[in-house]
Amino acid sequence: MLTMNVSILTQSIRTTYFYSYFCVSKFGCLKKILIITYYWPPFGGSGVQRWLKFVKYLPSFDYQPFVFTPENPFVEIQDNSLLKDVPAEAEIIKLPIWEPYQLFQKLSGNKKQTDFVSTGKKSFLQRLSLFIRGNFFIPDARVFWVRPSVLFLDDFLKSNHIDTIITTGPPHSMHLIGLTLKQKNPALKWISDFRDPWSEWDLLDTFSLTNWARRRHRNLERKVLTTADEVITIAPYHQQRLEALSGRKVQLITNGFDEDDFKDVRHHPTEKFTLRHIGVVDELRDPRPVMQAIKDLIIAGSVDKEKILVEFVGNVNSRFRAEVQDDPMLNAITSFVPHLPHSEVLQRYGSTDVQLLVLAHTAIAPGNLPGKFFEYLASGNFILGIGPEAGDAAAILKKLSAGAIIERHNLSALKKLVLERYDYWQTPAEKISFDATVFSRRNLTQQLAKILASLRA
Repeated sequence: MLTMNVSILTQSIRTTYFYSYFCVSKFGCLKKILIITYYWPPFGGSGVQRWLKFVKYLPSFDYQPFVFTPENPFVEIQDNSLLKDVPAEAEIIKLPIWEPYQLFQKLSGNKKQTDFVSTGKKSFLQRLSLFIRGNFFIPDARVFWVRPSVLFLDDFLKSNHIDTIITTGPPHSMHLIGLTLKQKNPALKWISDFRDPWSEWDLLDTFSLTNWARRRHRNLERKVLTTADEVITIAPYHQQRLEALSGRKVQLITNGFDEDDFKDVRHHPTEKFTLRHIGVVDELRDPRPVMQAIKDLIIAGSVDKEKILVEFVGNVNSRFRAEVQDDPMLNAITSFVPHLPHSEVLQRYGSTDVQLLVLAHTAIAPGNLPGKFFEYLASGNFILGIGPEAGDAAAILKKLSAGAIIERHNLSALKKLVLERYDYWQTPAEKISFDATVFSRRNLTQQLAKILASLRA
């Protein structure tokens, strides 16, 4: 892995001979592509995984990845363990960024982004900060990085003979960098990757958007969708919606799991029936229904409270955490663990009986296929999800017989399934196995390589 800051690059950016020699002598004649992403190690969390893993495997398909990312992003979570996946062939280019998130936190009084996303009652300062964020920073608060990035990359791409770029959002400001570069150089090939929707993103509904702001989002989104040479997204539902919005074909490449990560994961019997949730819990991703189901089972005497553990690993909304801790029964069976390095999360899969999947209860919930869903599949653990029974996640679970998604209002079905898994834990039978390798990061990168090859055809 070669990392350059801007000062070093400005000294050598026009030295084409260096880059030609570097390619031939060290890595062979790999085809160069530039990936523009806000999330990159040591930034932690799920937003990093998708393109980190693509970059890891792209050299296997004869591509040398250049990654353009902020030098000083606003980071809540750091995970240095992810740096091991950055391949030697990758060149990381960093440019300073200014973003107003510290101001947002001061105005809103929220210390964590999981508290920032709230559907409950808000203070005046919280409402004001959300309104400002949603209506004055379009598409997002990283928009100030667009102009300096374009100024820098326009020269960098030409000097390094890079003719293909990929932008990934959110933040969707990354797509505006790609849009402007494409407008300046129409011969440039551009893939736009939507990890979440844009104008139909459920997060926008928390920002009190004006009609003008919504139109602005839609107009920018339409320009990106219709200008990019290829558009890809992560779920069939989002694929259909983006095709409807753009009138064009959108490619599907889901998130996935890295088989290398799971080769050392070992399963062992648990002392308590353990249900574990990995990742963010906010007001849109609400685990209260399963907590109520477990409480009802304990009260009914169907589950022994001394033999059950519910664990949340990662950033958890303060309101939900306080509710659990104020309930003596739930507090006794629940553990909250701060964000862990990915390497430690992997080990926890081996001591889990049920993986809890909580999908956002919003209009776009059928398209919720978060990255952790595929890691849950790779773990081989049973998956209990709260969300739409007609969604993309439910369809995959049903096809693989890997678990079930239950509607959040269906308390009786939740209790039945929790009790079934509890009984199975007490008298385990032979574990059902399934093949999820279609979602391996290597196979998904092969799909990406085919799309890249089609641009050169």
